Amino acid sequence: MFCLMISGLPVSVAAHGGGSSGSQAGIPIPSLTHGEMAVIAPYYGRIISLAESASDTDETFRRLLNFTEIQRAYCLWGTMPGSVSDEESPFNECSHAYLAAAKAVLLQMRTMKEEKAPVDDLVSDIDAVLVRNNLSLVLCKFSGENFNTADLIRPKLADIALHAKSLAAILSAGLLILAGLWLGARILRPQIHP
Repeated sequence: MFCLMISGLPVSVAAHGGGSSGSQAGIPIPSLTHGEMAVIAPYYGRIISLAESASDTDETFRRLLNFTEIQRAYCLWGTMPGSVSDEESPFNECSHAYLAAAKAVLLQMRTMKEEKAPVDDLVSDIDAVLVRNNLSLVLCKFSGENFNTADLIRPKLADIALHAKSLAAILSAGLLILAGLWLGARILRPQIHP
């Protein structure tokens, strides 16, 4: 069941930390510290909501936004335990990528006239949390990694199998799906009367 569930996840064949070493034909995305990632993660929904309602967009902005949403899907929408906080999580690097892209989207929106006021408020909120908690200086092994819209970061299947929290979350989800299917089949099965 585990193999079936994660077979939909694309496998990264690049060496660790080399996820952004492929084609540089895309838009470069600056690195993000571990502390910034922890602060931006709870604001992700607000950033994307503002970005999706933006009217003054260009191709660069739309490509960054698209990359952010696709990359987040590869990270299983940020639902894996420790994907943001645990440096050893196989989902940590891809979380760095989508949150770095979300930050880039946010900074792009600061140049848009119609979005300037709500974006400045959001940036001020994020900046205040970073300063108050000194989180901009908290680093991890992916903090210096730059990303690019031409290179999606994918968790490695072997790393998922070796990371207890990720494996437990996937197996639990698989068991819930199987239980739901079994229950649905029992409910929908015609009753046979003797």
